[in-house]
Amino acid sequence: MTNIPETGRTPRVQIRLVVIQILVLSLLCTLGGRLWYLQIRQGDEFAKEASGNHVQQVVQPAVRGAILDARGVPLADNETRLVVSASRTELLKMPDDGDAVLAKLADVLGMEPKEVQEKVRLCDAKTPQPCWNGSPYQPIPITDEATARQALQIRERAEDFPGVTAEPQAVRRYTAPGEANTAQVLGYLSPVTDDEIQKAQDTESPYLRSDQVGRSGLERQYDSELRGKAGVTRYEVDNLGRVIGEAESDAAEPGSNLVTSIDARVQRVAEYELNEAMKAARKEWDRNTQENYKADAGAVVVMESRTGRVVAMASNPNYDPNAWVGGISAKDYASLTGKTSNYPLLNRAIQGQAAPGSIFKVVSTAAAVEAGYDFNGNYNCASSYSVGGQVFKNFESQNHGAIDLGRALEVSCDTVYYSLAHSEWKKDGGINPKGKPKDYFYKAAHDFGLGKETGIDLPNEVTGRVPDRRWKQDYWEANKDAWCKTGKKGGSYVEVIAYENCLEGNKMRAGDQINYSIGQGDTLVTPIQMATIYAAIANGGTLYNPTVGKAVVSPDGKKVTEIKPRSHGKLPVTKQTLTQMDEALEGVATRGTAAWRFGGWPQDEIPMHAKTGTAEVYGKQTTSWFATYTEDYSIVMTISQGGTGSGASGPAVRNIYDALYGVSDSGAIDPKRALLPAPQKSLPKVRTDGTIVAPKISKDPAKEQKAAQKDGEAPADGQQLPVGTAPPPDTDNRQTRRRRGARPRGGRRMFGRGRRTCS
Repeated sequence: MTNIPETGRTPRVQIRLVVIQILVLSLLCTLGGRLWYLQIRQGDEFAKEASGNHVQQVVQPAVRGAILDARGVPLADNETRLVVSASRTELLKMPDDGDAVLAKLADVLGMEPKEVQEKVRLCDAKTPQPCWNGSPYQPIPITDEATARQALQIRERAEDFPGVTAEPQAVRRYTAPGEANTAQVLGYLSPVTDDEIQKAQDTESPYLRSDQVGRSGLERQYDSELRGKAGVTRYEVDNLGRVIGEAESDAAEPGSNLVTSIDARVQRVAEYELNEAMKAARKEWDRNTQENYKADAGAVVVMESRTGRVVAMASNPNYDPNAWVGGISAKDYASLTGKTSNYPLLNRAIQGQAAPGSIFKVVSTAAAVEAGYDFNGNYNCASSYSVGGQVFKNFESQNHGAIDLGRALEVSCDTVYYSLAHSEWKKDGGINPKGKPKDYFYKAAHDFGLGKETGIDLPNEVTGRVPDRRWKQDYWEANKDAWCKTGKKGGSYVEVIAYENCLEGNKMRAGDQINYSIGQGDTLVTPIQMATIYAAIANGGTLYNPTVGKAVVSPDGKKVTEIKPRSHGKLPVTKQTLTQMDEALEGVATRGTAAWRFGGWPQDEIPMHAKTGTAEVYGKQTTSWFATYTEDYSIVMTISQGGTGSGASGPAVRNIYDALYGVSDSGAIDPKRALLPAPQKSLPKVRTDGTIVAPKISKDPAKEQKAAQKDGEAPADGQQLPVGTAPPPDTDNRQTRRRRGARPRGGRRMFGRGRRTCS
């Protein structure tokens, strides 16, 4: 006998079979329920989505709008080029990730395989440029300079180049009319990233993967207006990818054109004169550092006084924005961003910060009058000013005796402003004020618009700095530990300054306010800020938001949206004080520190106003500043490590005015040679087809103007200068003063940080 049932199954096997049957039934029920859910409950929705799998989209990029100067001359437009692109998604399907295809492509294009490989790799934190920072699903351009023969080779041997296309495309072009570079103002483009696509998907201006977007300058500021709207054609395809019909399509809409207030001719002159001034400064000997001036960077702004519109804006060093078109090479990227590049991508007109030196004295003058000092009062312009053993020198120890504030501006007398600032510091309670200080000198700077953005329609403008009590407290809290660690009483200059700052760096010391009154110390401004201030003095006191964009014109030319000038305030001075300052600044150009640069200028016909500035920076050579204005224009130029204001920047600014008004070296005015004797008011004419009428521009307006200016007779060396023209204090590039005198004894911490002063 046996215990095995007739079926041959033991109870244990029997139980296992039951369990398996239950599992099978459960799985069948689950599968059936899921099928019911997909086919019946959600059937319509999924059927709709599935049908979408048979629709393929083809994107036609929109033609980007042009950027034009005030007369309609293109500064940036488009041209058709043969563009070779590679699909990264197709390359990654290959066993070698497309390396062999890219190598063959490099051979056809005459490029190095490594260069092509770098073009298609994706940018991330570990991958240096060049790389692709756009969408990985978008065709990546390898070159936009392919020849017709190269394109034919690729298209005829399509089986050798899977994922590679060669076709004509509209490509951005920066035209540089008349050699006007305008790089930092225009900016450049690069592909849209996935993050940008996600952020913009619910906005009024979403991105497509094929879009190029502005990264700086006007290209970025007016990107949504310039970009237009890409077209999308949708094709119905079968499961083999064959087109069986066209579903629907949206036509591409070209971007609008941007008319700027830039005049390409004046822009070229400004760039040329800035560069020539820097080259000339490098030939001058700096007696303080015993080497030639480095003149390593500079900027100039030409602005309409009555509107704040920018006629020209140059920054040096500059670069060719076309380097970014079609993807930037490793060599070009290194030259633009490397440590030895001096960062040409920076627009130093709005991003360059430096102590302003004596061009800041218009602010201090307004502050003194607001504090109750008589503009026409008598103030001692001594050769030096002493505070508790610390001696602050006037420029070249000059002594002008008792003068009023107008004359102090004309001769740029530092000691007058030292005395006024020190007096106010004592009235406010000195180093330990008991009540709330009035701080007239710092309040005036804020009211003049310093320490904040001007509101110019360019991205990444910096604010500069007004070193008032709040800033000193914040700065001290952020740096106290480092100062206390490195400071040393009786040590080197830097160690002593750190020691003083550790103890009382948050307190306003006498030397801080004295240096501040002449635009030194921790004060920082930008050229665009100072151009705005001097334009406001010229126009009667209105501080305008500087603007480069003048109008947006629709592609068909039917809609023109003008960008009106806007104001962000008024100068904090009375009409009487403004008139007195205006007269004093005219005196600077006729008998003061700038007179030697305006010899022969037709002052009766075109009244010139000016202020020179030479700012000292610890560890560097002096910064040159030259601020000027007429009834029509305000021009401010600065050159880092360039020397004095009138010595380095003065000649260049004079030449720009000569070109604007058609003035020869002899002082004669020729209207035919004048580039822009009055600001451009009208907009360019738009044809019925949307194209804009633009005048021709000569090959190089700057060199032509240079030749034209020489038609008059300039005073020869040793020849008597015209009446009302003061000779320069020194015939070579004037040196700024160094602070002399004994080191202070006792109470040292009440003084400033040992900043050097200048005129």
